[in-house]
Amino acid sequence: MDELLNTSGGQNTALVILAFLQADCCNVDYNKELHSLGTGLNLTRDINCNGSRIHTLDDGDLETDGHPVSSFSGFLNDIEPSVEHQWPIGNHEAAAAPQQVAIELREIADQFEREFVAQATVNLRRRISASNYEQWNNYLSQEVEWVMRHIRVPQHLPHEQVIMALTLTLVKGVCQQAPRFLKHLFNTALQYICRSTQ
Repeated sequence: MDELLNTSGGQNTALVILAFLQADCCNVDYNKELHSLGTGLNLTRDINCNGSRIHTLDDGDLETDGHPVSSFSGFLNDIEPSVEHQWPIGNHEAAAAPQQVAIELREIADQFEREFVAQATVNLRRRISASNYEQWNNYLSQEVEWVMRHIRVPQHLPHEQVIMALTLTLVKGVCQQAPRFLKHLFNTALQYICRSTQ
């Protein structure tokens, strides 16, 4: 897991975060924000047309004949976006690795005492709702530290994995309640995790 997270640029860490946030999402607005986030990470487009879905993204692309890419967006507007993104193509193991790490982090997160995580989620949402984006990293860090002081962490779990699982659990909890925070909180979590796991 450490090798996957400690890469330059944080691309693999971003993939792990996205995979963690995708699990068990039922909120329609949250799904839309996840889809938008994945699109911003260039995960929903398959230039080789190997995917099973049509992904529309009007970004000014042109077909090889010079005409704009045809779009069915008017026809598909009322279909809910899928948050299952096309993962990097090529090495199957490399594409599956972020998803496997996310599964391992969810298993760790399931061991946290729920009342402390729930309270930290409420605190984080309240604090970021009343502040500007630049302060979010501090608030996220403070809530993670608060929960770490109040929960019992099994000794066999690496500290970095516990921090990451807890961070992502708080982010997901806030964003399921307030999906509008997803993009900024995703970036905040990415910065926090990259800094914490170095």
